[in-house]
Amino acid sequence: MAFTSTLSLYSHPQVRLRCQRLQSLAFTAAGVAQFAPLPPLNCRRTCSPRSFVVRASSSVEGSRARAGGSRRVYRQSQANAPLSSAPVKQIANVVAPVAAFFALTFVIWKLVEKLLVPTPKQLKYSTGESQSPSQGLKWSFAAGTNLLSQLGEKIERQSRQKLNEFARELRSFPSIDMSGRNFGDEGLFFLAESLAFNQIAEEVSFAANGITAAGLRAFDGVLQSNITLKTLDLSGNLVGDEGAKCLCDILVNNSSIEKLQLNSADLGDVGAKAIAEMLKKNSSLRVLELNNNMIEYSGFSSLAGALLENNSIRNIHLNGNYGGALGANALAKALESNKSIRELHLHGNSIGDEGICSLMTGLSSHKGKLTLLDIGNNSLTAKGSFHVAEYIRKSRNLLWLNLYMNDIGDEGAEKIAVALKENRSISTLDLGGNNIHVDGVNAIAQVLKDNLVITTLELSYNPIGPDGAKALAEVLKFHGNIKTLKLGWCQIGAKGAECIADALKYNTTISILDLRANGLRDEVCYPYLESFYPLIIFSNLHQSILGCYCFMNQLLQGAQSLARSLKVVNEALTSLDLGFNEIRDDGAFAIAQALKSNDDVAVTSLNIASNFLTKFGQGALADARDHVLEMTEKEINIFL
Repeated sequence: MAFTSTLSLYSHPQVRLRCQRLQSLAFTAAGVAQFAPLPPLNCRRTCSPRSFVVRASSSVEGSRARAGGSRRVYRQSQANAPLSSAPVKQIANVVAPVAAFFALTFVIWKLVEKLLVPTPKQLKYSTGESQSPSQGLKWSFAAGTNLLSQLGEKIERQSRQKLNEFARELRSFPSIDMSGRNFGDEGLFFLAESLAFNQIAEEVSFAANGITAAGLRAFDGVLQSNITLKTLDLSGNLVGDEGAKCLCDILVNNSSIEKLQLNSADLGDVGAKAIAEMLKKNSSLRVLELNNNMIEYSGFSSLAGALLENNSIRNIHLNGNYGGALGANALAKALESNKSIRELHLHGNSIGDEGICSLMTGLSSHKGKLTLLDIGNNSLTAKGSFHVAEYIRKSRNLLWLNLYMNDIGDEGAEKIAVALKENRSISTLDLGGNNIHVDGVNAIAQVLKDNLVITTLELSYNPIGPDGAKALAEVLKFHGNIKTLKLGWCQIGAKGAECIADALKYNTTISILDLRANGLRDEVCYPYLESFYPLIIFSNLHQSILGCYCFMNQLLQGAQSLARSLKVVNEALTSLDLGFNEIRDDGAFAIAQALKSNDDVAVTSLNIASNFLTKFGQGALADARDHVLEMTEKEINIFL
C-alpha cells in the first residue's frame, strides 16, 4: 500500500536557477532514500515559489510507474496541499549534521592551508630569488646563524677594518702588543704580510689570539726576509708540537729574532726536541721562554743536548714543566760545558733534593757566569738546602737567588745564612714560604750586619711571629743595606709592627715595605680581655691586670705605631703596603694625621685596601692626600 504527501519548499524569489536540474527526494517504505529526477526547468525563467512532491513507495518500480503523473500531482499540490511538519523534521535531521560536518571540514582545511601552504612571499625566499639584504632573513638550522645578512656584512666589514688598523700599527711602532685580540689563524695570515720587509717593528706580541699550528705557516717566507724583528711572543696560543715544528723550520734561517716566547703553548717533548734541533743551528736567539708547558725528562734531555752545541743562548725559562730529578740531572751535565747561560729558570719542576744535588754540582763546574737561578717550588728540604748553600759559597757571579715555596725550615735558613757570610754577589734573596721561624730569621738577620750587598729580602709566608720581626728590626735599625723588605703573611701582629715602626725611625735605606696580612688592628679587642676576667675576680693583682690590658692595647695598635713612625722624618720610605690588616677608621685617621704632620714625608705609594675602612676613614686619607699635594706638591697614590 502506498500513500502520497506533498511538501512545498520555497526558494528566495530573487534567485535565478540557471542550467540546473532539480531532484526530488523519494522515501521508500523501508526508509531507503531514492532520488527521482524532475523535469528540467527553463533556464531563462525566474523561479517562483513552487512545491515539491515527496512520495513514499514500496518499490522502485512503483515509483517509476507513477513518474509520468508527477507533473499532474505537482500542479495539484500547488493549489490544494497544505505544508506538513513531519517531513520537514525528517529532512532537518539529515541536512543539519551534514551541513555541520562540511562546515567543520571547511574550517579545518583553511587552517591547515594557512599553516602548511607557503605564501607567494615565502615561495619567493624558498626558490632563492634575489633580494636585497634588508628584505628578509637568511635562515639556517645551525645555532647562532640566523642573523640578518646586513649584520653579517657589518661584522665582516668591522673585522676587516680592525685588521687594517693592526697592520698600520705594525708598520708604525717599534713595540706592538696585540695580545688577546682573538684574530685567529686567518687574521695572522693577513697581518704577517706587514712583517715581511718591516723595518720598524722590533717587538711584537701575538699572545692569546687563538692561533694554531696551521696559522704559524703564515710566517713562512716572512721571518726569513725580516731583519728588524727581535722579540716574538706567541704565548697562550695552543700551537702544540706541530706548531713548534713549523715555527722552528722557519727560524732556522732567521738571523734577527733574539727572544722567542712560547709560554703555555701546549708543547710536549716532541716540540721541545724540534726547538732543540733549531738551537743547534740558530745563532741569534738569546732568550727562550717555554714556561707552563708539558715538557718532561725527554724534552729536558733534548734541550740539554742543544746547550752543548749552542753558544748564543743566554736565558732559558722552563718554569712549570715536568723535568723532575732526571731532567735536572740532564741539564746539569750540559751546563758543565756550556759557557753562555746567564739565567736559569726552573721554578715548579719537582726537582727534589736528589735533583738539586746534581744541578748544583753541574753549576759549580759551569764555566760561564750564571747571574740568576730560580729553583722555587721544587720540594726542597733542609737536605737540599745544604747543596744550595755550597753553591752559594763558591759563586762569584750569582746576583738573584729564588728559593720561594720550598720547605727548608730553620735548619736550611741557617745553612743559607752561613754561606751568605762568604758570598758577596747575591743582591736579591727570596726565602718566602719556607716554614722559617724565629731561629731561621734571626740567623739571616745576623748576616745583614756585615753583608751590605743584599738589597732585597723576601720573607713572606714564613711564621716568624712578633719575635722574629723584633730580631730582624733590631738589626735593620742601624745595620744592613736593605732597600726592599717583604714581610707579608708573617704573623707579626701589632707588636711586631711596632718593632718595625721603631726601626723605621732610624733606618735610612728601606724604601719599599710590605706588611700585608699581619693583623695590624687599631682598636682594643675586648673579647681578648675577657680571658683576664677570672684573674680580676680571684686576685688583687691590679697592677698585673693593668699590665695585661696595656699589653693587649699595645698589641692591637700596629697601624697607629706605624703612623707615629711616619711623623718622624724618613726620607727613604717611599712605598708602604698595609693591605689585609683589619685596620679600621681609627688607624686610617692616625695615618692621615701623620701624612699631614710631616711635610718632608717621602711616601709616594700607600696601599690600605682590603681593610675595614668606612667612608669616614677613606675620606680622611683622601683629605690627607690632597693636603700633601697642596702644601708640598708631592702626589701620594693611596689605594683604598
